[in-house]
Amino acid sequence: MKIAIIFPPLPFGWTPVAPPSLEYLAALTRRADPDIEIELISMSADPDALEKLECDLAAISILTPTAVPGYRIAEKLRARGIKVVFGNMHASAMPEEAKQYGDAVVIGEAEAVWPQVLRDYRNGNLQPFYRGEQISLDDLPTPLYGMLKGGRKHQFRIVNTSRGCPFNCTFCSVTKFWGSKIRFRPIEHVVRDVAAIPEKMYINGDENIWWTGKAERAIDLFSALKGSGKKWMGFGSLGPVLSPVGPRMLKAARESGLLSLWVGWESISDEGLREFAATGKIGADRERAVKTVRDHGIDVSLFYMVGSRHDALDDFRRSIEVADRLGVSMHPSLVVPYPGTKLREQYEPYLYKDLGWEYYNGAYALFAHPDPAMTPEVREELFFETSLELLSLGRVLRHMTKVPRQGFPHAHILSLMSQIPVRQGMKIAYEKWKAERKTIAERRRIA
Repeated sequence: MKIAIIFPPLPFGWTPVAPPSLEYLAALTRRADPDIEIELISMSADPDALEKLECDLAAISILTPTAVPGYRIAEKLRARGIKVVFGNMHASAMPEEAKQYGDAVVIGEAEAVWPQVLRDYRNGNLQPFYRGEQISLDDLPTPLYGMLKGGRKHQFRIVNTSRGCPFNCTFCSVTKFWGSKIRFRPIEHVVRDVAAIPEKMYINGDENIWWTGKAERAIDLFSALKGSGKKWMGFGSLGPVLSPVGPRMLKAARESGLLSLWVGWESISDEGLREFAATGKIGADRERAVKTVRDHGIDVSLFYMVGSRHDALDDFRRSIEVADRLGVSMHPSLVVPYPGTKLREQYEPYLYKDLGWEYYNGAYALFAHPDPAMTPEVREELFFETSLELLSLGRVLRHMTKVPRQGFPHAHILSLMSQIPVRQGMKIAYEKWKAERKTIAERRRIA
């Protein structure tokens, strides 16, 4: 028996980050049945892989912006007699939809049900739906790092140390998928996984590398990773940074190899933060928190959304002022009301219903705005104008002079390695948008 584990192509080209679901699901498969032959395919890195693929079962991991290409892949494989199982966040949010294109759907976390999926396939009794539980993380296998081959080489692997998020931001599906309770992995297992990564840099894939009220656990983790000899980056909220234990936590993080903190800035305006219910995550003084992180020798990148129904035209340009004032890189996205989120429920009456999931990638205006000046075309034009300015080659190079010198040269190299592919992807997105804008406008009028 042979299984292919597939991650569909990303909307705007290749990125250097290996899709974590591939090598991790391979490890779950190997644990469940060591005799199964496994092939991993990242379609962005190896777009021709399907042409030569031979397998019995295909597991396709879909996020909302990759759902449509994932369904197309499934149609091709099923036409060749290959059974298809869907999983990951979009399949969990829209299981009935996914089932239309596949033979089975895993809803939620795979660990508790994946062995059963494989047994049922072997017995010719594949069920339409499997519902995974939110289990303890005490016995997760190490991903089969290095098993992903073929096509362009991915330069970063992802390590996860926890699941769950107590924040209930309206735009986010993480709490619904992973739960509101934070579940931690044993620190020694994280150290084991980091040691298994072949590269010298990696990404902590947690929603948050440190949690309010859990800083001591973060410090213990960072202390255990101090001897790994590897550099890393990850997402972190700003709330714990200004807490009494913040300086000790930041020092431990820096000594463990943390080069760059990616922060969910979420919205330029305070009104936007309140709309998204994200103020608790951000903390009381987010600009001072960013400066504090940088003062500890850690570079900062801010990720935020623009174009919500409460945003104004000047919010697009204000992000450039924030980037200049704080000395950080900024990465905008147009607001995406993902399925299964509170934001989608709130925006449901205003959605452009004829825009499919392939447009849910942060580059398109997906709903009507109450301000007549904020037409979808204006929001998209301003988004690309702002993004391309923030990612201009001059700004990317100038940012290297603002990266804390304590991280030299690794943090400076990382800054280039992370921004250049995003810059290239944004240019691809812009050209695609220009080519499609008339068709998209027609779809909005029909809706």
